[in-house]
Amino acid sequence: MQIAVIILNWNGRALLEQFLPSVVTHSSQQAQIYVADNASTDDSIVFLENHYPTVKIIKNQKNYGYAQGYNQALSGLQEDIFVLLNSDVEVTAGWLNPIHRLFADPKIAAVQPKILDYNNPHYFEYAGAAGGYIDSLGYPYCRGRIFNTIEPDQGQYEGEQPIFWASGACLFVRREHFWQVGGFDSDYFAHQEEIDLCWRFFNHQLEVWYTSQSVVYHVGGGTLQMESPRKTFLNFRNSLYNLLKNAPRKALFIRLFIRLCLDGVAAIRFLGMLKFRHFGAIIHSHLSFYQHFVSMYKKRRKGLPWKKFYQTFSVVYQYFILKKTKYSSYYIK
Repeated sequence: MQIAVIILNWNGRALLEQFLPSVVTHSSQQAQIYVADNASTDDSIVFLENHYPTVKIIKNQKNYGYAQGYNQALSGLQEDIFVLLNSDVEVTAGWLNPIHRLFADPKIAAVQPKILDYNNPHYFEYAGAAGGYIDSLGYPYCRGRIFNTIEPDQGQYEGEQPIFWASGACLFVRREHFWQVGGFDSDYFAHQEEIDLCWRFFNHQLEVWYTSQSVVYHVGGGTLQMESPRKTFLNFRNSLYNLLKNAPRKALFIRLFIRLCLDGVAAIRFLGMLKFRHFGAIIHSHLSFYQHFVSMYKKRRKGLPWKKFYQTFSVVYQYFILKKTKYSSYYIK
């Protein structure tokens, strides 16, 4: 089973200098390492050519973002397993070891490691933590992170188990299954495309797993900062795309209506906090969603069966009303 580690880069020379050494040290004997460059205008490529001659460089013609950037880069690779790794991730010894064992099961399409915070290593990291889920309205959350509450890693999520979605910060995915479901949706550009991908795996009767036997440390916000209105826009719009494309048709439009209303509450909250650009980002996200509604609806898989995809009806209700801010504080049904 051949493994390719692919790091998507855009003007990230400093991140490559800081984090690529750990990837080379802990991966080069087990995998071929690639850097897929999204037409950087800094000296990323020169740096790689001068310091890492064994790392193969894939040059994309422009900044395609995460989704299409990876689609372009992966289209020419033949390794059995793709490891999609953010440029701001430090890996650890043995991080690739679980891959061969887990992917021996032909039903497993993707795997996520334990993702800890690089700057606060005793805590989980926002983007993925110990594996992701969504509620019935499409709101994502993780074991170890619900909205902005992040848990310390106290061994509560050790072991291996199925999850609903795996983080794009460090995503192990089988090449065959990645292309079977169509790869990433390039209309997302960035953010939540991994949830869309994993939801399509789910609808194709494939599985996504979490393993604590592999550990990485993620900085987060290396390319697009957490407080960026652009990030707000992409997250809100793409989450609506996820529901429209992948949720069962039964109650689909009721779910969308409730979700749009809750997004409106979030927009008003931003307004009350005087975060006018984030308020505008949510309005913009809805306008973009309406604009692309028909084209996104056409991407739904024909004959999509009813399958329960969620653990809890509303994580918003659990978190903001019942004040259950940690996954480990209650059993989500």
